[in-house]
Amino acid sequence: MTEGGAPAVEIRGLAKHYGPVRALDGIDLTVERGSVFGFVGPNGAGKTTTLRVLLGLARSDAGSVRVFGGEPGTMRRRIGFLPDVPGYYSWMRADEFLRFAGSLFSLDSDTLEARIRALLDMSGLGGVSTRIGGYSRGMRQRLGIAQALINAPDLLLLDEPTSALDPIGRKDVLDMIAELRGRTTVLFSTHILGDVERVCDHVAVLDHGLVRAAGPLDEVMSRHAGAQRVVVQLDGDADVLAERLAGETWVDAITRSEPPASDGGDVIEIATDDIPRARRRVPALVAELDAGLVRFEVRQPSLEDVFVSLVAPDPGRAERRPAESEGNAR
Repeated sequence: MTEGGAPAVEIRGLAKHYGPVRALDGIDLTVERGSVFGFVGPNGAGKTTTLRVLLGLARSDAGSVRVFGGEPGTMRRRIGFLPDVPGYYSWMRADEFLRFAGSLFSLDSDTLEARIRALLDMSGLGGVSTRIGGYSRGMRQRLGIAQALINAPDLLLLDEPTSALDPIGRKDVLDMIAELRGRTTVLFSTHILGDVERVCDHVAVLDHGLVRAAGPLDEVMSRHAGAQRVVVQLDGDADVLAERLAGETWVDAITRSEPPASDGGDVIEIATDDIPRARRRVPALVAELDAGLVRFEVRQPSLEDVFVSLVAPDPGRAERRPAESEGNAR
């Protein structure tokens, strides 16, 4: 078994076809040990297919995959996994289910019981005697992460762990993921970009089976987010202001936005790389026009901006390959 200083996950040229559909089209990806890695992409991008190959549940058509330097099939005892829709025996309690999951790894009874207590506490289920059939979706997801950790894995794979959760359930699951930073390498797929910004230090953007960008989150943001935006809201028509701004050399683009439902007036967004100049010129122009300035806000680029710039529909890309459904990519 290869070990050394190998990354937790190393993928090179990975390809997987489902008939004429290329679910994975020669992707390269490296997940460093100890990172919390967000694997983002629209439905059908190939995220689940990648996880299945990592788990040894699907065969690739080309390329190589290494987990801690070894073949995925030989590393299963070092991997924990939570599918997007986990299944349970509804008549079991949480401790019974974890005991059952732990028995699959032949853990001795003392070690298993200690882990069950620790994981129930971490997941907030320590004092819950309700059977799993009565759990909320958030409780089920937290239990799912607990079972994925029962073997103390070095790599934890989570497939859409916060999908369909309410805000409280999402917060609970993300808090659990954040607690694992530095102890376990976490790779989780999602299309909820805010979750990645909250807990991840690395990210990869997958689209139509291709990695569009990957690396530390701050580097990907700075490389692909584009210009900063200034949000300007007036108490009336902003057309004249937009016309005046269109002639300014520091303005890259101007777009219209919807004002908050409770407010009136117009909202425009100004893309620029010169925020100090925007802070001087916009209020001055508003004063010249004798308009009312309701809001002036510098909006920092978000992962959503990066995602849209990388994954926005491209006619050339559509001609190059067929559209995929979620089912095809999986």
